[in-house]
Amino acid sequence: MIQLLTLIKNNWGVFTLLSLVVITASSLWPVEKLPLLPGTDKLHHIIAYAILMFPVALRKPEKWMLFGLFFIAYSGGIELVQPYVNRYGEWLDLLANTAGVICGFAVARAANLLIQSELK
Repeated sequence: MIQLLTLIKNNWGVFTLLSLVVITASSLWPVEKLPLLPGTDKLHHIIAYAILMFPVALRKPEKWMLFGLFFIAYSGGIELVQPYVNRYGEWLDLLANTAGVICGFAVARAANLLIQSELK
């Protein structure tokens, strides 16, 4: 587990960029019908944005909070664009995305504590 966390921490930029690309593509790709996945739409938003925020918060770059605010603003932009690509923009999705950013930060904080305790 520690090795995986260290891998993510050391390559946080790659993981973050990859997550952002996947979120953008899956949010803006026109579809006739959303795929059936377990869980609710809002839960999917929370998970996606937690995954997005996790590497940044795990690495804790100097401006991690600005990254989080950017991710929230970016998700708002996606919600505004979605009606133009045959998707539905919802403000509750923005709220779920914000919750995901906060959850990603909290899980990364716990992971950093785990890493520190293992290194002692």
